[in-house]
Amino acid sequence: MRGTVSEFDEHKGYGIVTTDQERAYFFHCTQIADGSRTIAPGTAVMFELRPWHRGQLEATMVSELYGLRSSD
Repeated sequence: MRGTVSEFDEHKGYGIVTTDQERAYFFHCTQIADGSRTIAPGTAVMFELRPWHRGQLEATMVSELYGLRSSD
């Protein structure tokens, strides 16, 4: 799937990815694919989904789409 990092809190280590269909998915910093543990809000990303807490879905394998920002 594709989306944009709409929020990321470095201190808490989690963020939110929002799709073009305005669906929001939680992700933990350990799910950032390059291992960096941080990603800037506004970054265009690809990600997968997996079952998470209480039947919700979590973004996993969050990877930056290099050269793209949310305004592109």
